[in-house]
Amino acid sequence: MKALRFFAWPIFAGIVVGLAVLWWYEAGPGAATARFAGPFGGRIDSYADAVSRAAPAVVNIYTTQVVTREEPTTDPLFDRFVERPRRERLLSSLGSGVLVSGKGYVLTSNHVIQGGDEIIISLADGREAVAQVVGTDPETDLALLQVSLENLPSVKLAKAGPVQVGDVVLAIGNPLGVGSSVSMGIVSATGRSHLGIATFENFIQTDAAINRGNSGGALVDTRGNLIGINTAILSSDGSWQGIGFATPASVAREVMDDLIKYGRVIRGWLGVTVQDVTPNLASTFGLDEVRGGLVSEVVKGSPAFTGGLRPGDVLVGINGDPVRDGYEAMNIIAGTKPQTQLELNVIRNHEELNFTVEIGTRPPASTN
Repeated sequence: MKALRFFAWPIFAGIVVGLAVLWWYEAGPGAATARFAGPFGGRIDSYADAVSRAAPAVVNIYTTQVVTREEPTTDPLFDRFVERPRRERLLSSLGSGVLVSGKGYVLTSNHVIQGGDEIIISLADGREAVAQVVGTDPETDLALLQVSLENLPSVKLAKAGPVQVGDVVLAIGNPLGVGSSVSMGIVSATGRSHLGIATFENFIQTDAAINRGNSGGALVDTRGNLIGINTAILSSDGSWQGIGFATPASVAREVMDDLIKYGRVIRGWLGVTVQDVTPNLASTFGLDEVRGGLVSEVVKGSPAFTGGLRPGDVLVGINGDPVRDGYEAMNIIAGTKPQTQLELNVIRNHEELNFTVEIGTRPPASTN
């Protein structure tokens, strides 16, 4: 009996230790790596809460365009003297959009609706409606639509704050027309520009899968808040290769507010054409660094002309802050409210000069 007790205690102790280890893995500090609590109490291996908040507000967009085309014939004499019969053909394109207000406002990419004669919005709950164009902004490739429906879902635009490289993001849209789909990735980079997608570029780069039909859809954080409008991919053959771009929600909010209030986006205007400074230009103009923007053209009567800028000046700073290149300079100027005074720091004939100019209003469809 004593021998049996002697062997039973180690077995019992082993069972207790095993149960303790299992509890520690499931509910103790070790669970931080295995089953870390998500933002709404869910586990980190599921983003269902974020999707359930955002996905109902992501819509499919169908645009139609009527095209008149002459029917070909095989008789040259007929083609010469008789007007050929014409046929109307209905073209359609597919994209995505995001409901951002209970008033029916839908943010999307401008290229999704460009050229469409009719725009149809299809909601996740099965309802459809014809959308009206509130306004477009090709310079950021954004457009704002509105639909007249009741009880509309909407997604919250993320509050102002930096999106950080490494943040987990979800792309929601209608890729390749298969229906509402969600893909996951991270923020790969921020502030991407010089891509040739739009005039003003400040894109979030992500590796969340974005395919044809995702354009205009939502890029959301793990709380289901909108942080960007999916815009484009970088690809050699049109297929997904892990590099996608989204317009930040902060930019989309500013564009939306202006389109609602003014029907177009109000931007600052200086009246110059600026190119990036190259190593050769930096040497020619006696710059210590390869940075800044070379003023190649000044519009007569513009704020720049009135303020004293001339072709050949190198813009190296604005309000005392250094300017990396001409593209950054134009973005700063465009983002400045008209009638605001800026101090421009320029290099002219190897001499640093300062000019104070009052920013004007950028004309529609023009260049700075």
